[in-house]
Amino acid sequence: MPDQTVDSAEFAELSEPLRHELQVHCYRLLGSYDEAEDLVQEALLRAWKSRERFERGSNFRAWLYKVATNACLDFLRAHQRTPAPYAELPGMDHGTGAAPVSIAWLQPAPLPEDSTEARETIELAFVGGLQHLPPVQRAVSVLRDVLGWSAADTARLLDTSPASVNSALQRARSTLRSRLPARREEWRRARGPSEEERKILDRYIAAVESLDAAEIANVLRDDVVLTMPPNPFWFHGRDAMLSFVMRSLDPASPTFLGHWRSTPTTVNTMPACANYVRLPGTTVYRAQVLDVLRIEGDRVAEITSFEPHHFIRLGLPLVLPEQSRGDDRRSRR
Repeated sequence: MPDQTVDSAEFAELSEPLRHELQVHCYRLLGSYDEAEDLVQEALLRAWKSRERFERGSNFRAWLYKVATNACLDFLRAHQRTPAPYAELPGMDHGTGAAPVSIAWLQPAPLPEDSTEARETIELAFVGGLQHLPPVQRAVSVLRDVLGWSAADTARLLDTSPASVNSALQRARSTLRSRLPARREEWRRARGPSEEERKILDRYIAAVESLDAAEIANVLRDDVVLTMPPNPFWFHGRDAMLSFVMRSLDPASPTFLGHWRSTPTTVNTMPACANYVRLPGTTVYRAQVLDVLRIEGDRVAEITSFEPHHFIRLGLPLVLPEQSRGDDRRSRR
């Protein structure tokens, strides 16, 4: 009988086109793109070592998803972590609202501009919501409601029964409904920010670049929430947020950071801006912070700020090229 084992060239030919979607799949399960990249590598190594178990003629994609999902589940069982409300920091005015939930490991994901990922399945609130689910419920939710797998196929992947899959799915849906913004239902089939959201993003950028506290306030909801994973800083409410950020935006403040320029972009299919600062006495705008906005109506409802080391992975420069602000605006359209 001829050898039916997949050889190295065939394995690469079959697996490489699936790498990106596997990374997105693992990212949804883990919340961290760094860990997702590591787990995809781990999954491909596992698949290569056990390739003799793959039956020619069967679905290679489904088999690879099983290997990747199990690698993620093993990781989640070994690294148990649960989202919890942020703690209050001594001497800091966090605002009057309830503390938001901290998901310190949450990271933005690089997606190509022509990404076919539906907004509702990759935006930060959804990925963060998944982190509240036990590992198996998380996998069931992604496989069934995101990837559209049947209960039978999901059961085969997880080595369980369709009844168990359906039960886990109902529990997962109940938890997610309590964690996700209601407006998310309006995003179905959307692939990125709406034109109205782009306009609000432009207003936000213009206000920051002009160091205009009044205009920044105008573009924020009264109950806006700002978080900065993995840092412990958080603010609930416009007044508390402005009190914190204006210390670095006010030229008269002893903690004035410098002048800002921002590049509009899209992160996890959401409106975002890469912010660069020119320190006093310097001439170069360097990467400072990435703001991802959740917009409700005509105001910013939530800002998730990420550290500048994410810029490179997202295809953003660490230093702004010499170009006009108008060119910055056009670069994202």
